[in-house]
Amino acid sequence: MSKSYSFIVVLFLLPLLAFRSAPLQNAGTTDAPTGGWISLFDGQTTKGWHSYRKDYVGNGWKVENGALVLDKGEGQEGGDLVSDMEFENYDLRLEWKIAPCGNSGIIFNAQESSDYQYPWQTGPEMQVLDNSCHPDAKIITHRAGDLYDMISCKEETVLPANEWNSVRIRIKNGKGQFWLNGKKIVKFTMFDEEWAKMIADSKFKDMPGFGTFRKGHLVLQDHGDKVWFRNIRVKEL
Repeated sequence: MSKSYSFIVVLFLLPLLAFRSAPLQNAGTTDAPTGGWISLFDGQTTKGWHSYRKDYVGNGWKVENGALVLDKGEGQEGGDLVSDMEFENYDLRLEWKIAPCGNSGIIFNAQESSDYQYPWQTGPEMQVLDNSCHPDAKIITHRAGDLYDMISCKEETVLPANEWNSVRIRIKNGKGQFWLNGKKIVKFTMFDEEWAKMIADSKFKDMPGFGTFRKGHLVLQDHGDKVWFRNIRVKEL
């Protein structure tokens, strides 16, 4: 092969080799959604949120290193953190981590009125928990990723305390699905007879508004323990 011909072949192959060696970006991942997504946290402020039944955010909620953090010092106020916006059919994505032996939750379809003292009196919850040492981990429907006090996740996918967990909650026309760290772990149908039976068999049985609303707020729970949330975004379906 002549030197000139070899040079032409090399020039032709270089772009192909570069293409093959370049890393794929966001190829089919669920953690990097694009298009139609609403950011609910800008990484710098608590804009878009308020403490339950308040017109402000309690000073126990802070923004640190791009995360919303509940870290109440002595005399500081927290409260369940409520989205200003309400949603009905949606795909919610976020990440959380919890302090050792900590407890929190992600509540959805919650109502905010003087009729209800707490958002968990109306909104179902995806449990946030350190399964390794919190007492709730001994209860089968109270572990991380469970539909709290109603349906246990089919496998344990939660990471240890102080490590980030990725969440997806999808609700459409009463059909609900939970993912934790990339695995679908819970599915359910709201508002039918089976849903009513699950509520009747749960700790929410004496709360007439629980699980009955098709539209509501998203809530990050103050359970008294330090917890972090970040990359919170939602897509209306």
